[in-house]
Amino acid sequence: MRALLVVVTSAGLLAACTANWRAPVETRGSSGVRQARVETPRPGPGPVVAIGEYRVQRGDTLYGIAWQQGIDYRQIARWNGLRPPYRIYVGQTLSLRAPREPHIPPADPPPTVRNPPRTSTVTAPRPAVSTRPARLVWSWPAHGRITATFDANDRLRSGIKIAGRAGDSVTASESGRVVYSGSGLIGYGRLIIIKHNENYLSAYGHNRKIMVAEGDQVAKGQKIAEMGFTNNGDPLLHFEIRRDGKPVDPIRLLPKR
Repeated sequence: MRALLVVVTSAGLLAACTANWRAPVETRGSSGVRQARVETPRPGPGPVVAIGEYRVQRGDTLYGIAWQQGIDYRQIARWNGLRPPYRIYVGQTLSLRAPREPHIPPADPPPTVRNPPRTSTVTAPRPAVSTRPARLVWSWPAHGRITATFDANDRLRSGIKIAGRAGDSVTASESGRVVYSGSGLIGYGRLIIIKHNENYLSAYGHNRKIMVAEGDQVAKGQKIAEMGFTNNGDPLLHFEIRRDGKPVDPIRLLPKR
């Protein structure tokens, strides 16, 4: 009887430890840390928790979540207190909207204090330092005719579609770092997202074969994938450019053919 009690107690402790364990999912940031892909012991609840919230699933990255939700990744990071490399956990609940600010009553104005006049000094102005990022010069990611154009009022037309043949080369439209590579975003097939600077990202969907991994630095014009098929069986590339999390018309940025 005592041996049976020991076995039951040990099994209970083991189950409790397993239930509290969380596997990390991490996005590679400027420090060069690679993202860890994890396996969960059993499928958990879906990603939808409540309005304005998201539960992290296996294989998620902050950039992928932000792209799917149409939100700037920096906003999600700020709302949830995340810093580079934006480490998130399976089962973690992320807020997808700004927290409510508490009401603070206005403070009484400070008393007026008269100060004696001071002698003004003139300081030589410092030379202006440009803080603008380097200008991006985009290139076409694939050859072929455009079969669908951008429409800001249609969420299903947040980019352009370029027809081609299965296996055609898909190239990086500008240099940058791969922040997502996978098939976890609904409607994009095998998808690549490249971060070009703090404001601009580009995406390449419906690939047959992906040739880069998350964290890779890619050059403008470098082959990153092979063109694949949509769910309708059409060989094409879905291409998007987003600025501060919002889709923009790629035709306005790409060179004229």
